[in-house]
Amino acid sequence: MYVADSRSSKAPVAPAETRPGRREAADGPGTADGPRTGDGRRTAARAAVPGTVVALGVVSLVTDISSEMVSAVLPLYLLTGLGLSPLGFGLLDGIQNGFSAVVRLLGGHLADRRGRDGASRHKAVAAVGYGLSALCKPLLLLVHTVPLIGAVVAVDRTGKGLRTAPRDAMISLATEPAHRGRAFGVHRAMDTAGALLGPLTAFLVLRLAGGPMLADGGQQQGYHAVFAVSGCVAVLGVLVLLLFVPNRLAGAEPSDAAVPSDTRPRLRDGLALLRIPGLRRLTVCAVLLGLTTVSDSFLYLLVQRRLGLSVEYFPLLPLGTAGAFLLLAVPLGALADRIGRRRLFLAGHGVLLLAYGLLLSPLDGPAVVVCVLLLHGSFYAATDGVLAAAAADTVPAARRGAGLALVGTGQALARFACSLAFGALWSAVGGTTALTWSALALAGCVTGAAFVLREPAAAPGAPAAPTTDDSEVPS
Repeated sequence: MYVADSRSSKAPVAPAETRPGRREAADGPGTADGPRTGDGRRTAARAAVPGTVVALGVVSLVTDISSEMVSAVLPLYLLTGLGLSPLGFGLLDGIQNGFSAVVRLLGGHLADRRGRDGASRHKAVAAVGYGLSALCKPLLLLVHTVPLIGAVVAVDRTGKGLRTAPRDAMISLATEPAHRGRAFGVHRAMDTAGALLGPLTAFLVLRLAGGPMLADGGQQQGYHAVFAVSGCVAVLGVLVLLLFVPNRLAGAEPSDAAVPSDTRPRLRDGLALLRIPGLRRLTVCAVLLGLTTVSDSFLYLLVQRRLGLSVEYFPLLPLGTAGAFLLLAVPLGALADRIGRRRLFLAGHGVLLLAYGLLLSPLDGPAVVVCVLLLHGSFYAATDGVLAAAAADTVPAARRGAGLALVGTGQALARFACSLAFGALWSAVGGTTALTWSALALAGCVTGAAFVLREPAAAPGAPAAPTTDDSEVPS
């Protein structure tokens, strides 16, 4: 029996209504709806984040250490060592998003299908996805040409596509609707801790391996050490998932009234979810904004070339983004629960626009780079988990995986197109001009998305979060 089978997967709900004596002892006299102070506020915050979310956060933390170790050195490995052009790198970078997007719909669909025992398959599908990614890391030791590296990256992104929707569905199903922003914030903060540690680990492994960087003669031993360590860390993440994430979630049990338990969802039914107004608007918004979101790798390359940083410090650039994401994911997730998740999602893209503007400004120096990276991390903290929480509010629990996959797929395909377009623009007119055009396009898309996600005039007081898992938030 797995360790996870004995763990609770649902956060305690409304303890004040069942045990008023304890509530008054912790918070002082008052009603359940009154203001919380002191220990009571901290207790409520802990209760809003179930153990399942924490366990999935640990899995993502460990897995992201492995993934970001590779991602931190791969751009330099390809452009400097193997001589790949910016357009070729844009194609390869787009594959990472494109393959993930195509497979994400399948992962969400398979996760929603119930087994013979009536339980959904979220954990099983997620485990396959994490396992595929773990398998790809050591394969990088065996391939040394761009086409083969592209094939390995494609398989790795296939694993990511399979696991993303089931993982996010498990988070939403294990959490009370009013606290989903905070729960996704906690998960993304832990995930980002891995993103923060990954490049640092790659930097240290390169130092300890003692091999010269590719720019100094084409030697590869330091990168091989990074790929080997990354594979070992990825296996650890799979083990944590199997041992500590529950197999069954209360929100995904056959008792869910949204869909009869004997009904098997079909793949085409996932597209029918776009008939839900809230989900359709979120998907359109994610696509619009994804079309003008420059990939992280291109952004870091622009920063490195603008300041003329030494190539050995390139793996450290993502640390600024990851650090800001880590610090802001939880507070911004909680803020989204209060002011509205769609509103914060749009504001996050406004922050990204500021980062582009600062990078294009005549200002120079290390302080500019720090500000750009901090704004970049703030953008992710205000959008990544917040979009998933907003999408979860609009989809019935029995189709949660497919609904989240739809939004994620639209965004990923749009970013795939952006990688191709930006790489072509960079090759044709240069990186700075390409970023200028992207910034102008982003400003227009933020305006369009604000129109798409505007609040309906007939319901100005509509709540920001539903009261049940199956409720649809008015959009």
